[in-house]
Amino acid sequence: MKQTVNAIYEQGVFRPLTDPAVPENQLVKLIVDSPADLTPEEMLKLGAMVYEGLSEDEIDEIEQIALENRNLWVEKTA
Repeated sequence: MKQTVNAIYEQGVFRPLTDPAVPENQLVKLIVDSPADLTPEEMLKLGAMVYEGLSEDEIDEIEQIALENRNLWVEKTA
């Protein structure tokens, strides 16, 4: 079966933004097509998809973790 599934690549893992409807432990072949020139609106839409299906509490928890770990993403200046 062939299907297109949008995903986010984070911490070394592709995380699908929607249910890919494949059985657990199914071997699949990924073909990565990275959109190079997204408009700001397209970037926001893609970013918002990360939170689809989550409750407000789950989103708040994710945001809190991100804030607590923001120094991991900020380049340190000495």
